Amino acid sequence: MNKLFLSTFICTALLASSCNNDPTNKDNDTQISDSLPPVETGKANTDYKPAFEGQTRIQGVKTTTPYEIKVITNKLKSPWGIAVLPDGRLLITEKEGVLRIVSADGTVSEAIKGLPTVDSDGQGGLLGITLDPDFATNKMVYWTFSEPVGEGNHTAVAKGQLADDDKSIVGAQVIYRTTPTYNGKLHYGGRIIFDKTGHLVVSSGERSDLETRPKAQDLNSTLGKLVRITKEGQPAADNPFAGKSDALPEILSFGHRNPQGIAFHPETGDLWETEFGPRGGDELNRIEAGKNYGWPTITYGLEYSGSAIGNPPIQAKEGLEQPVYYWDPVLSPSGMTFYSGDAIPEWKNNLFIGGLSSTHIARLVIKDNKVVGEERLLAKEGERFRDVVQGKNGELFAITDGGKLYSIAKK
Repeated sequence: MNKLFLSTFICTALLASSCNNDPTNKDNDTQISDSLPPVETGKANTDYKPAFEGQTRIQGVKTTTPYEIKVITNKLKSPWGIAVLPDGRLLITEKEGVLRIVSADGTVSEAIKGLPTVDSDGQGGLLGITLDPDFATNKMVYWTFSEPVGEGNHTAVAKGQLADDDKSIVGAQVIYRTTPTYNGKLHYGGRIIFDKTGHLVVSSGERSDLETRPKAQDLNSTLGKLVRITKEGQPAADNPFAGKSDALPEILSFGHRNPQGIAFHPETGDLWETEFGPRGGDELNRIEAGKNYGWPTITYGLEYSGSAIGNPPIQAKEGLEQPVYYWDPVLSPSGMTFYSGDAIPEWKNNLFIGGLSSTHIARLVIKDNKVVGEERLLAKEGERFRDVVQGKNGELFAITDGGKLYSIAKK
């Protein structure tokens, strides 16, 4: 079984001004304590029981290091993904199909030209973005988007070269398309990252509808999957289903609903993933090659109508992987990153996840592949956090659906 690794992107710090975490303020006085209650106090949507202790509503933790929050800009329009350029500027996708660069002083560039047309209806648009590990010399960029075609749309992966003047993408080409194409507006997945071997890992949603849900279990479809491909869009040769006649060779894992978060642990190299559940049952999974993560056969959530999923509904089945952690009510987890910096030592190897409907960034403390603590950051901002990345000096950068770019840094 292969272990995948993430190439770490380096950036310089961005500066701006906003609000602080003051450790002398009772509301923000932070401490790590075994006695803190879980951060979730709302009523769950279901009475389903977790498969093991600590699978949901783990104890709370709080950051002891003073940190400050800054709004770098509020002039973005529905930003979706962030890539950190070598000089510290941020390359940011906007849902409607626009790519921009944000500078340290908060200056937002004009739209970068040369990208293919996107279908931005519903949850579609210009989505995740990442840089080639050799970007400093080849200036290659890779991104995902919902590509419109005559019979519908699908999640596609494209690549192109950022021009020397930063005003256009040169030679943009689509290198991969999920299958089948479907006439819908939901659940595209859309995150994209490089592993240590130089292959791309891409998340793909199952397109939400009852008609397409079973595709998450179908190994001849790439809906509801994580796929692993080369820079040319071909299946990685050492993928778990390579050489098998009954499965697509690009599939890395399956049984996913709408995965919008993927990240590699900075020390173990393990691939972790978050995905939206239905009404309840958002999941955090540790991905192993070739494994089945259960959707829609097992789930800790309900239909949005409140009715059960499955007849009878089940939350566990032999051969299907349990989530490491789940949320009910939902977090609505989107982009995420592991913290590998030294500026805030207590954050080392913690996972930070942008929450949409929950309007906060979730900090998860993970030990021995289990979640042992949870904290909510920026909850008072009232923003839908779409992506989170780490900067060079140990800060975090986060974008919101409302158009803001935040930095979170040691005070």
